[in-house]
Amino acid sequence: MATFRTPSIAPWALLALACGCGGAAAPTNPETPANEAKTAEAPAPAPAKTDEEAPKPAPAEDTKAEPSPDKPAPSELAEAPKAPSITCEAKAGAASGPKKKLEISVDRARVDLEGHKLEVKLTRAACKVEIQVIGESGKVLANAAKAFDGAAPGTALSVDWSPIRAETVSRIEVWGHDTEGNYVGVAITPWNVTIDHEEVNFETDSDKIRDSEVPKLQASLEKVEAALTKHKDLKGISLFIAGHTDTVGSPEHNLTLSRKRARAIAAWFRGRGLKIPVAWEGFGEHSPMVKTGDEVAEAKNRRVDYILALDPPRLPQGAVTFGWKGL
Repeated sequence: MATFRTPSIAPWALLALACGCGGAAAPTNPETPANEAKTAEAPAPAPAKTDEEAPKPAPAEDTKAEPSPDKPAPSELAEAPKAPSITCEAKAGAASGPKKKLEISVDRARVDLEGHKLEVKLTRAACKVEIQVIGESGKVLANAAKAFDGAAPGTALSVDWSPIRAETVSRIEVWGHDTEGNYVGVAITPWNVTIDHEEVNFETDSDKIRDSEVPKLQASLEKVEAALTKHKDLKGISLFIAGHTDTVGSPEHNLTLSRKRARAIAAWFRGRGLKIPVAWEGFGEHSPMVKTGDEVAEAKNRRVDYILALDPPRLPQGAVTFGWKGL
């Protein structure tokens, strides 16, 4: 049984943008592979400045939405302010000798779209991190930069942003700069769709899907397939099944029951020919939709979520360790 974990961004959700040296900001060629950071002897792509002389590069995977009566054309939308300029120059007298490759990693568990913040780590001392947040309209929602004054390699670097409007995020470009003028970048595609559906009713303490509930699942499968057809240009979509309970019964019992029911529904989708990867996890009473006291039969908390996503959804943090399990 495969296990989906979320300590970092899943590989299919990241695009290596570029790496280089000697610039205050990110390069203009987002398709350059993120190999070893370049030295002064090897020319790097011209960096995209944070001032008005050189705008940020257009996203390599940007998919702009078509104008509609309730969604103005991108040209009609306001522009996000530019990020503050933070200079990262190579330090004189820097130590010579072998150096660790400059790499950047994004902690998927710390990408908070609602709270507008994320967390990254660099393999070298950090000068700054820059981000650009792009909405589904194709326009930039936010630019941000934060200085880290030589934070040690591996330090968790938290960066937040302020979007100019409420809009679904389709892409986040993240650039990390070390203290010697080198940079490296990745792009995150935090795409996901929650499938609206009618809840399957189980008998008490059972995870068996009754014949009377099959039409509900069939209707949900059709919605999943319709969403996949609509977004057929996206590669690497998976279906995640998340089970939840109310607070009636012990937390341990509810956790086990939610996992069994989530797995049963995931297996049903797989058994009906769904070709994309399917993963499941149960959260018991640890992630309620409505917070209640103990022994409260809150119907909204007895639910199973169906989520289509390019990378595993965030998992609750706490005493219990959760992990997506693939069929």
